[in-house]
Amino acid sequence: MLREFCHRSKNLYNHGNYLIRQTFIEDGKWLRYGEVDRLLKADAEYPDYREMPTAQTAQQTLRLLDKNWASFFAAIKDWKAHPEKYKGRPKLPKYKPKNGYFPLVLTNQNCKLKDGVIRFPRVFQGFTVKAIFASQPDAVFNQARIIPHGGEIDLELVYELPEVEEKADNGKYAAIDIGVDNLAALAWNTGERPVLLKGTPLKSVNQYYNKQMAKRRSICELMNGRHSSKRIARLTAKRNRKVEDYLHKASRKVIDLCAEQDVSVLVVGKNKGWKQKANLGRRVNQSFVQLPFARFLQMLQYKAESIGMKVVLTEESYTSGTSFLDGEAPTKDRYDKSRRVYRGLFQANDGRKINADVNGAYQIMRKVFPNVNADGIEGVALRPAVVALSMSARCGSGCA
Repeated sequence: MLREFCHRSKNLYNHGNYLIRQTFIEDGKWLRYGEVDRLLKADAEYPDYREMPTAQTAQQTLRLLDKNWASFFAAIKDWKAHPEKYKGRPKLPKYKPKNGYFPLVLTNQNCKLKDGVIRFPRVFQGFTVKAIFASQPDAVFNQARIIPHGGEIDLELVYELPEVEEKADNGKYAAIDIGVDNLAALAWNTGERPVLLKGTPLKSVNQYYNKQMAKRRSICELMNGRHSSKRIARLTAKRNRKVEDYLHKASRKVIDLCAEQDVSVLVVGKNKGWKQKANLGRRVNQSFVQLPFARFLQMLQYKAESIGMKVVLTEESYTSGTSFLDGEAPTKDRYDKSRRVYRGLFQANDGRKINADVNGAYQIMRKVFPNVNADGIEGVALRPAVVALSMSARCGSGCA
C-alpha cells in the first residue's frame, strides 16, 4: 500500500515536471506551483492527481517539485555570478525513473496525533504509528513523510519545538576538524582534553559495501545485463541505515560534550567541493566521497540550536600545515606540512608535539577567533581521548 502510494506520487511528480519543463523550454517561463496544481487537478485524461491518497498529499508532491525548480533557478543565478564554483551549468530537474518512487508527505491536516499515536487517513486502512516525540510537552506534530529507500520504506515524523534563545558569548569555544579515520577531532579553549570520535566504523561499513556491490553488480551483469537488483537495493538501504545511525550518535556525542563544557560557540571546518577535489589516494578517496559530511553538519547544527549553542561554519584551508602551538595564523605563507612528522602527529617549531587532527581543530578555531592561544592547552593536546561509538545493524533516520 505505502509503496503504491509512493509510486503514484512519482507519477504526479513526473507529470508536473513535464508541464514545467515544456513551458520553460518553449516559452522561457517558469510555471509555478499554483498553476501546475490547477492544470493537473482539472486534467480529465490523466488521473495522476486524483489517484493520490488525498488532495493535500498531491499538493505536497507538487510543492516539492516547485521547490526543486526554485533550487534550479537559484543555482543558475549563482552559476552566472560564480561559475568557478561549479563543474558545469546546472541542469533542469530530471524525471524520476518510470518504475521508481517519490516521497509521500502527509500534513497534520491528514494525520492526527491522539494519545501518543499518529493516525493516518482512512485510505491507509487503519495504519497508525507511535510517536515517541509526543512525550515532549512542547512538541507540535507537523507532518509525516513516507520515503522509499531501495526495497524498503522509511517513515519520518516531523515535529516542531519552541525556539531556544541563543546563548550569550561566554568565551568558551569548541572546534571540529572532520575527517575519515577520525570522523571528528573536537577541541576546546577551556583546557579540557580534546576528543577524537573514530570514523573507522564508517570506513568498515563502506569497505564491506563496496566489496559486496562489486560482487553483486558483476553477477547482475552476467545474469541479465543489468546493474541493479532487489538484493543490491537492500544492501544499499542497510548501509545507509548504519551510516545514518552512526552520524546521529556521533553528532549527539559532540553536542553533549560541548554542553558539559558550557560552550557557547561551536566552529566547524568545511570546504566547498571537498568531495570533488579530494586527492587522498584511491582507497581513502572512496571512503571520503561516500561519507555524507553535509548530513553530519546538518545534524550538528539542529542539535546545537536545540540547546541555544551557535554553530559557525568556516573554510579550513591551511589548518593542517600550520602550527597552533607556535601561534601561527592558518595562512598560506605559514603553511608547512612537513612538520607532520608521521601519521597522526604534528611537531611544533620548538619540538613540542600535538595530535595532528587536534592541531587542525585548534587552527579551525583560530580562523574564527584569532586571539585563541595555547596557554594551558599544550599539556592535554598530545593525547586526546578516543571515543568509538557502537553501530546498530538497523536504525531509521529518526534517531535523536
